[in-house]
Amino acid sequence: MEEYSKQSSQEGITISSRINAEIQKKIKSILDFKEKIGGSLKKDTSELLEIFLGGGIHLSASDLHVEPTETQAKIRARIDGVLQDAAIIDREIYGNLLSRIKLLSGIKLNITDRPQDGRFSVLTGGKSEHVSIEIRVSTLPSEYGESIVLRILNPKSLIDLEALGLREDLLNLFNKEIKKPNGMIIVTGPTGSGKTTTLYAFLKKIQKPEIKVITIEDPIEYHLKGISQTQVNPARGYDFSSGLQSIMRQDPDVILVGEIRDSKTCQIALQAALTGHLVLTTLHTNDAAGTVVRLISLEGNLANIGPAVNMIVAQRLVRKLCDKCFQFMPVSSSILEKLEKNLKGISKEVKIPKLNPGLKIPEVKGCKYCNFTGFRGRVGIFEAILIDDEMEKFILKNPSVADFQELAMKKGMVTMYQDGLIKVLQGITTIEELERITGE
Repeated sequence: MEEYSKQSSQEGITISSRINAEIQKKIKSILDFKEKIGGSLKKDTSELLEIFLGGGIHLSASDLHVEPTETQAKIRARIDGVLQDAAIIDREIYGNLLSRIKLLSGIKLNITDRPQDGRFSVLTGGKSEHVSIEIRVSTLPSEYGESIVLRILNPKSLIDLEALGLREDLLNLFNKEIKKPNGMIIVTGPTGSGKTTTLYAFLKKIQKPEIKVITIEDPIEYHLKGISQTQVNPARGYDFSSGLQSIMRQDPDVILVGEIRDSKTCQIALQAALTGHLVLTTLHTNDAAGTVVRLISLEGNLANIGPAVNMIVAQRLVRKLCDKCFQFMPVSSSILEKLEKNLKGISKEVKIPKLNPGLKIPEVKGCKYCNFTGFRGRVGIFEAILIDDEMEKFILKNPSVADFQELAMKKGMVTMYQDGLIKVLQGITTIEELERITGE
């Protein structure tokens, strides 16, 4: 059967003022969301989709999932990095919802046996405060139909550097490094660890009329005024490496490379950092110390890495305690011992509470406000390595990850786990949540 061309997609959908008002008033938790979806199943597909999207956006979900089973389909929302069940719908409603989402996002309706990607926009808020939110759609063939994931790119996720959850010493370091006219700042971590949010926070801080900022992204996740943003399009020969070469001819002061994925992009980015440009980029590594080895594996010239790279940052996101229900409890002797062992020898520039038997740390409780999870919102935990003259010379020896980590800690690096422990002492998160994320 011949494939149809892509369906003509609408620009997006607008959540009606009536539904928006109902969502604002009635959906305060995942339980409310379940109830609202359940009450809308007999209504038309468009209204169900408005409630589905509007409720997810209102609960600050990062993505929404529709997963078919043999007889039904499950709707789930990822809130604060954790998937939560939202509703069970029958196969007929699932089919209608799938077709509506495909049509909106410009995905071929008749292709069901291979993955497809699309996008559309949702307009939400009152008449005087309309907000356009982009939805990235991915469909994947599964045993009982197509699984759908809708990633919500909410502009409110764009935050200032000061709101990232940085310690005072790290905030001062970041502010100093982003003012440099050239060199490379690399932010590392797995998918969903907040790397893009950190890069955009850097851009918001340094953006001003007298400098030219160009980005190359895949895809453009958030739109910033006053900078030139480009999106890779491999089908037309515009990938990270060719795009970066073209950007260099535009005489930019600052370049954001969404991700270094291949050797050519790695080499061009290093050259750009060495020739008068400030390059901001991301890399997939487990920690900051693994970055140099990763750059070498991408055929980065060992002699260029040290002089080109100014700073390496690694990060993860941990859930923040719900401020309406958490409580402080006296620390146990085993936890106190763990805190003392892991925070021993930490840099004197880092301020931490005194560790003594009378110390209290937070404990999860749970309430309707936090969907009975005990957490609401997320915050970053970070580690940063500054590449100074000593580090630059050490890199030329092609050190192992362990040796690089050891030197970085001798020079005062606070690891992500230590940063997380400090946030535990500050009453921001729990040790259990920290260890769930870091695996320590």
